[in-house]
Amino acid sequence: MHTKKYGIYGGQFVPELLMPALEDLESEYNKFSKNPDFLKDLTYYLTDFAGRKTPLYYARNLSKKYGIKIYLKREDLVHGGAHKLNNTIGQALLAKYMGKKRIVAETGAGQHGTATSMAGATLELDTLIYMGSKDVKRQMTNVQRMKMLGSGVKAVETGSKTLKDAINEALRDWVTNIETTHYLIGSVVGPHPYPMIVRDFQSVIGNEVKKQILEKEGRFPDSIVACAGGGSNAIGIFYPFINENNVKLFAVEAGGNSMQVTDKAAMHSASMCSGEIGILHGACTKVLQNREGQILESHSISAGLDYSGVGPELAYFAENGRVSPCNVTDNEALNAFHELCFTEGIIPALESSHALAYVMKNAKSGLLGDLVVVNLSGRGDKDLNTVINITGDSYENC
Repeated sequence: MHTKKYGIYGGQFVPELLMPALEDLESEYNKFSKNPDFLKDLTYYLTDFAGRKTPLYYARNLSKKYGIKIYLKREDLVHGGAHKLNNTIGQALLAKYMGKKRIVAETGAGQHGTATSMAGATLELDTLIYMGSKDVKRQMTNVQRMKMLGSGVKAVETGSKTLKDAINEALRDWVTNIETTHYLIGSVVGPHPYPMIVRDFQSVIGNEVKKQILEKEGRFPDSIVACAGGGSNAIGIFYPFINENNVKLFAVEAGGNSMQVTDKAAMHSASMCSGEIGILHGACTKVLQNREGQILESHSISAGLDYSGVGPELAYFAENGRVSPCNVTDNEALNAFHELCFTEGIIPALESSHALAYVMKNAKSGLLGDLVVVNLSGRGDKDLNTVINITGDSYENC
C-alpha cells in the first residue's frame, strides 16, 4: 500500500498482485506524458477526432432570466456527446504506446463506455465494457452504441448492479489479464496513479475555459459549477483554477430523493456532503457506508452520478475548503433539464442538469457572484427515455 497522494486521501489499497502493474503504469505515464510524439498524437486526436476546442457559450436567455451572466462550457459537443472522450483518447493512446492490445472499462451512464469504444476502435484495441445490469436497462441507447462500435458489453448482476459493481468486475478482469490489458478507468477514482492521470487528461477543459473567459470577459469567473459523481468533469474544469482563489468552485452532487440513509442504502449519492472516510476501489476517499463500514447502495436519477464515493482529490479539496460540495434533488435536476431545453434550445445530460439546477437555485442569492461558468459535461440524448418515463410525453406544464 502506497500512501500518496492528496493529504489523507488517495493511495493504493489494492492486492499485492496489482502493485507492479500500477507502478509500471505510473512510470510509463510519466515517460510518455512528456514524449513529443505522444503529445503530438494526443493533440491530433483531441482536435480532429474529438472536436476540441469546445465553445464557451454565453447563455443569453438563461442569463436574462436569472439576473447573472451564465456561460456554458459545451463539453456536450465533444464527439460522443460528453467530456469522457478527453480521457479515453488519452488513456487508449497511452495503452497503445505501452504495447497493450486490449482495454477494459467500466461505465455507469454509458458515456464512458461509449467514449472508450470510440477510442478503442480508432486505435485498433480490443475493447470490453463492464456495466451494471440496472444501468444497461436505463441506458440501452448507449449499450447499442458500444456494440455498434465493436466493443463487447458485459452486464454485471452483482451488488447494486450499478457503477460500483462494474468497477469491481473490470478490476478483476485486469488482474487476470495484466500482460495484455490496460484498465481504462473512467473517472478520477481508483488507486494512484489513476486519479492523477484522468485529472491531467480532463484538465484540457479548464485550460480552455481560462483562455476563453479572458477573451470574452477580460477576467476570470466569480464561480465555476460542475456536477460530481466520481468527479472527472468537475476536477477537469476546476484544476486549472485551483490556485485562483478568487474563483469559487462548486461541486454539485446528486441529492436524489432525500438525504436519508438506511443501513443498506442511501436515497442519494452525495458522498462529499454526507459521506465518511473509507476505502473504495483501491483509494481512501469519502464514501457512503454504514456503521460496519459496508458500502451503501446509492441513488440518483442520473446513472453517471449514481456512485457511492468520489475521487480522492475532490474529497481533499472539499475538506480543505477549496471546493464547496453541495447537492440538488432529482426533481430539481429534472426541472433544470427542461429549463435549458426550453430557454436555450440545448438538451443537457441529467448529470449536467444537477449543476444547472444549483445555479438556478442560487443565482439571485449573491453566492455565485455575477459571472458563472457551468460545465455542461454531456448531452441529454441518453436520458430521454428516463425523462419521458417520469414526465410522460406531454410537456405542456414543464
